[in-house]
Amino acid sequence: MDHLPEAEWPQEGRERIIVPAPVAIVGTGQSTGEHEALARLGPDTVMMMGDNPALPRMPEAPTLLDFFRLRITGITGRHLLTAAKRAMDEGQEEKIVLACLLHDISNACLIRSDHGYWGAQMIAPYVDEEVAWAVQQHQALRYFADSSVGYEYPESYHRFFGADYVPPDYIRRDAEAARAHRWYMSARLVTLYDRYFFDEVPVPDPEFLTDVIGRNFRQPAEGLGFDGSPTAHMWRTMIWPNNFL
Repeated sequence: MDHLPEAEWPQEGRERIIVPAPVAIVGTGQSTGEHEALARLGPDTVMMMGDNPALPRMPEAPTLLDFFRLRITGITGRHLLTAAKRAMDEGQEEKIVLACLLHDISNACLIRSDHGYWGAQMIAPYVDEEVAWAVQQHQALRYFADSSVGYEYPESYHRFFGADYVPPDYIRRDAEAARAHRWYMSARLVTLYDRYFFDEVPVPDPEFLTDVIGRNFRQPAEGLGFDGSPTAHMWRTMIWPNNFL
């Protein structure tokens, strides 16, 4: 955690109000608190913009590993690193290891709903097309067993969604299309390593992926979020997740 003096952070000396993103609370009955926040604004009270002192400060030109060190943490961070480590230990190709590392990146610090689609879009400018495809399609394939490769419907999904849950039509449609695609096994391998690790397994050090990332992830010199790519705004959102605008 960065422990810089208050004077070295944006909006120094003022109270910073964080208004939750609407997508996080729609349907919950909770208020964004926007009206109350607007009423409190004054010379010493502002809406949060820029670096939040409660979060580790990102480097000026952040790399993928910087995001894993400073933003992608907790259960999802452990899950992604463990999935990638197991894929690597079992001798999978580097593109599969990378897909396992990135398959839930949207869940980690952007948005949960349709996370495979969001994640694939986020990483598409920086990875092989097959990797992005596998990240997107793992979401739909997770709901459908394939006994030929030893994949069963996750028991955890019964607990998450209820035993009578039926995936929507678009998920079924995309899963069927993926089954007929030449890259099917790439996405299916991601589902095989996409096991939930809620026990306190040791968190692998992200450094073990340095070489795999170096060979398979096109890291922009300007840093993720600042290279002008079609998805740079997604990475900036993860850098400054509490910005009012």
